[in-house]
Amino acid sequence: MKVNGRDLLLDELSSPSVFALLEALRLKPETVAIQKNGEILKRDTWSGIILNQEDKIEILKFVGGG
Repeated sequence: MKVNGRDLLLDELSSPSVFALLEALRLKPETVAIQKNGEILKRDTWSGIILNQEDKIEILKFVGGG
């Protein structure tokens, strides 16, 4: 799987889920937006999404400031 352009083995995750991916990357779910294979994922669907080794994931992190 590609995550932000870098290879990541699905076997490195505790499960093939969006939340396991975020946990492995040490990202808080409330601070990111996720795109899977060119489609932005709605946050309320994350729990039902199963990741595959062929997936291309882009994670955008929100940064606060003024």
